[in-house]
Formats: sequence, C-alpha cells, structure tokens
Amino acid sequence: MKGRGSVSAWCIDHPIATVLLTFALVLLGVIAFPRLPVAPLPEAEFPTIQVNAQLPGASPETMASSVATPLEVQFS
Repeated sequence: MKGRGSVSAWCIDHPIATVLLTFALVLLGVIAFPRLPVAPLPEAEFPTIQVNAQLPGASPETMASSVATPLEVQFS
C-alpha cells in the first residue's frame, strides 16, 4: 500500500514532521482565538416592566392576594 498510504501511516513514518505540524496548528489556534468575533459573555437585554400599585390601609397579605397576584397573572 505504498501508493495509498493513510494519514496515520504517514504520521508514523514522519514523527518529527507530525510534531512540527501539531505545534504549528496549536500556535495558529492560539493566535486566532483572540480574533474570534464572539464575546465571552454576550450582552442580552431582557424586557422588563415596573409596576407600582397602592392600596391605602391594606395589609401585606391583602396586597399580595388582591393586587400583586392578579397583576402577575395579567403580565405573565
């Protein structure tokens, strides 16, 4: 199989060239990595809404059951 050698056979026959090629590929990867256009932490904006509800004289439990819960259901 002299004429149709595989890549692995070539690498076994030429170990120095294989090591140099591996180092060259690693070096190119290290050089190219900082040039990638992808941010490590992408910026994402999530839609938010702020609601201020008042019910004078109501207890916290009443506000939660009568005001906050229906508003949460409506806006979700």
